[in-house]
Amino acid sequence: MAEAIFRFYEELNDFLPRYRRKTDFVLTSADKRSIKDAIESLGVPHTEIDLILVNGKSVDFNYILQDKDRVSVYPVFESLNITDVTRLRKLPLRKSKFIADINLGKIAKYMRVLGFDLYFDPMLSPREIVEISNKENRIILTTSRKLLKFKNVSHGIFVRPGSTMQQIKRIIDYLDIEDMVVPFTRCLQCNSLLDTVPKEEILERIPPKVRAFCDAYVRCEFCDKIYWKGTHYIQMQTIVEQILGPSYIPFEP
Repeated sequence: MAEAIFRFYEELNDFLPRYRRKTDFVLTSADKRSIKDAIESLGVPHTEIDLILVNGKSVDFNYILQDKDRVSVYPVFESLNITDVTRLRKLPLRKSKFIADINLGKIAKYMRVLGFDLYFDPMLSPREIVEISNKENRIILTTSRKLLKFKNVSHGIFVRPGSTMQQIKRIIDYLDIEDMVVPFTRCLQCNSLLDTVPKEEILERIPPKVRAFCDAYVRCEFCDKIYWKGTHYIQMQTIVEQILGPSYIPFEP
């Protein structure tokens, strides 16, 4: 019988019951188990963890928990230099692409507005999401802790409660990808890239009222959907400004 003392730091406490948050507590284990299994048995997904210290020394997820171990578990570090210890999260993907679960339809829409490549299909099962994530190097966005506990999940983010704008801002800040935002360059319907198209080429497809005031158009290269700067565009521009803050400079496609 092994008894180890655990403590979780910062936002990792969100996954714990209140009586275990921001305090030491004892975890008892009847058999030898990896520290990864022990942590996930407490409800904390491994994708949220960046560093584990056991008795003051960094370990990886394969470490076997011992009696009297003192375990400290940390999330992603923003300012502390921990380059000389065992980092548990893989480096951010060079080109951040995403796949979202069934509960994140609004996030999928607005992240596409921001220009992010985001795969969304509400019919996908959790296993299919993981398979696509691994095959296409996509970061999983999910509200399901269970999904992030799949052993073959390498890149995933647990989307915490909040407004859609707050959730997207947290994702951008978490991955530090604000410089990758290129609004209004991706189709909201199918996720493909948009390209400019001459007005004359699509004249018959433009509503008469729109044709009278608008000369600039873009078209999806895959599903052929046409976009222009109408009232919907203005509403989206306002949402982008809310997400990115006052420093945002409007993008002109």
